[in-house]
Amino acid sequence: MTGTTGTTGTLVLAGTPIGDVADAPPRLAAELATADVVAAEDTRRLRRLTQALGVQTTGRVVSYFEGNESARTPELVEALEDGKRVLLVTDAGMPSVSDPGYRLVAAAVEKDIKVTAVPGPSAVLTALALSGLPVDRFCFEGFLPRKGGERLGKLREVAGERRTMVFFEAPHRLDDTLAAMAEVFGDERRAAVCRELTKTYEEVKRGPLKALAEWAADGVRGEITVVVEGASDVAQELDPAELVRRVQVREEAGERRKEAIAAVAAEAGLPKREVFDAVVAAKNAARTGSADGKGLS
Repeated sequence: MTGTTGTTGTLVLAGTPIGDVADAPPRLAAELATADVVAAEDTRRLRRLTQALGVQTTGRVVSYFEGNESARTPELVEALEDGKRVLLVTDAGMPSVSDPGYRLVAAAVEKDIKVTAVPGPSAVLTALALSGLPVDRFCFEGFLPRKGGERLGKLREVAGERRTMVFFEAPHRLDDTLAAMAEVFGDERRAAVCRELTKTYEEVKRGPLKALAEWAADGVRGEITVVVEGASDVAQELDPAELVRRVQVREEAGERRKEAIAAVAAEAGLPKREVFDAVVAAKNAARTGSADGKGLS
């Protein structure tokens, strides 16, 4: 241990409101007023928050965002080693959850520095609770890749995920993302788009992915969280046409047919032979001019 106090300090991760400032946890005001160092993702937003809470920060305020996270982490660790109480806040929600914080937490843990939290609002849990989808098991996937091909690839990786999935997305990419989800997960997979949570224009739009993609095509504004139903445990719900469609999607992405069949079978919880037979039947139908086999050769 270092520093004049002879003991290390404490890193405090504090949740901040995702919309309504009245949702700020009671302890947040006290931590803001007494912390030796306040590391904020955006110091201007921090100033607005303290004004809304009627709090005066007495410690040093520094910026801590994606662009300077790596460079500033050692400085904050040094302050912690000197016995300082460092408060970390992001623009909204909990630090480290798709926001700056992980590097600092990892560095503090490595130095055996105490890390605690002021629990607060979370867009992930709020959207999950409002979605109307199963909440007993879920996973958080964060932001999908911006490029279309990479986004499709990531969605194919989680196509067989049984747990409810939560994603963040930018409003100007929402329609493309929902369309890609419909392509990979199926048009009828249930989902919910949660917009502007806890704010004046809060909206939760629920429905099949295809319908949500059509709705989003007109343009959507605000902070977006998307909740998607997990893959069904009931393999029989995937009819042969859907199995063939999923194989086609993978083949169009560059996979060999054998690999695509194996992947779809794993996703659906079916024997590979059943998926193979569906593909062969569609191929034979295509030869005789049936629309059901269109696209397979």
